[in-house]
Amino acid sequence: MLHCNSVIGRLAAAIAVAWLAIAAGSAFAAPADDLKEAQKLYNEGKLQPALDKVDAFLKAEPKDPQGRFLKGLVLTEQKRTQEAIQVFTGLTEDYPELPEPYNNLAVLYASQGDYEKAKSALELAIHTHPTYATAHENLGDVYAELASRAYDRALQLDKNNASVKVKLAMVKDLFSAQKIALRAQTVNEQAPAAPSEAAKPAPAKPAAAKPQPAKTQSAQAEAAKVETTKPAEAHPAPPPKKEPEAASPSAAGDAKAQVEAAVQGWARAWSAKDVKGYLAYYASDFEVPGGQSREAWEKLRAERIEHPKSIEVEAKVLAVQVSGDQATVKIHQTYRSDALKSTNTKTLRLERSGDHWLIKQERLGG
Repeated sequence: MLHCNSVIGRLAAAIAVAWLAIAAGSAFAAPADDLKEAQKLYNEGKLQPALDKVDAFLKAEPKDPQGRFLKGLVLTEQKRTQEAIQVFTGLTEDYPELPEPYNNLAVLYASQGDYEKAKSALELAIHTHPTYATAHENLGDVYAELASRAYDRALQLDKNNASVKVKLAMVKDLFSAQKIALRAQTVNEQAPAAPSEAAKPAPAKPAAAKPQPAKTQSAQAEAAKVETTKPAEAHPAPPPKKEPEAASPSAAGDAKAQVEAAVQGWARAWSAKDVKGYLAYYASDFEVPGGQSREAWEKLRAERIEHPKSIEVEAKVLAVQVSGDQATVKIHQTYRSDALKSTNTKTLRLERSGDHWLIKQERLGG
């Protein structure tokens, strides 16, 4: 669910590299040293020094869209919402053909709980660039929040309406973490092939591991050794060696592949309506959303999986970070059933448990 106190969160509100490339080629762009340094400081999370640098740049180039856009991002990160709104509003007035400022305005309006303004801003973004995927996704999330509010109101007026109860439950289930961040990208993500897809992140490399999460690649290597030993040897193969904390690049790559394979296995179990298999991908200490008990959460998940006639879940991995026995995965999730379709961005936090990677936390947004 989209709540005003959680939408901003960790947003870096859509600084699309492709858009910046377009602006850099225009007569308005003047990428001076101050602007480059400001962007570098922003990437490093040094917000006030970044703001100082971009302000210095804007003294010389007050109309430059790159500098103004970056200033809006910094102000957003600093939670100076009204000032950020003023910056992005000014950009929409001076450069109405650019969709990203409209998208960022929608993010800020949603953070204040003003979903009607957010909807209007996203519709303008789509009007300027009909193939702007980020705006379409964000608009879907805003519609979901508005639908949830409408269903809540309908139940207040007619508490016995079973149809509304089912619809409301399904919408809330899609946003079970009870918070969602409108999708946005950071300056570190690669530019897509088409400028109109300015906010679409570069796809991650496909997983090299097999779908089953149960066996690590190091265990598979050991198994291969067993098959090549002499028949006369009776002793079993040695157990897989534990990965050292300072893992080699190849080991880190293996871990990423194993994590991606676990995510795909989770999505397949969900699509197959395999409740037991689906729940097996969650750690015993999984952070259950909404303050529910684990038992109540599992019962609700089972109902949501078993109720539709068919389910299809696609989990497109956008980014994977592995640190020791912990991993963070950002995915673009597409859910389809006979009753509902939705897309959103999720962040999964996984932990290694023996040869398995299990989900410890699941939240919407980045």
